[in-house]
Amino acid sequence: MPRLLNRYGVGPDTAASLLTAVGDNPDRMGSEASFAAVRGVSPVEASSGKTQRRRLNRDGDRQANSALCTIVLARLRRDTPTRNYLDRRISEAPSMIGR
Repeated sequence: MPRLLNRYGVGPDTAASLLTAVGDNPDRMGSEASFAAVRGVSPVEASSGKTQRRRLNRDGDRQANSALCTIVLARLRRDTPTRNYLDRRISEAPSMIGR
């Protein structure tokens, strides 16, 4: 997948981990939510009675999760658009608390 390797922060090892998580059926990755579920970071309902809560899904591909973390850290160090995105999201955080 040459397009994946052309992305900043993605090397052969991280690309292989992500592609292995997708498997032979790339159509199952139709959204960010489905990708999060495969990685095991999507929220799971853990409600009981009147108490409504969610917990982090602990299933999923830990190697793909680690690969994505490696890519994000590399991009945060050197990729200006990624750093700008993070700064913007941090500045928006106080306004999101009241929601």
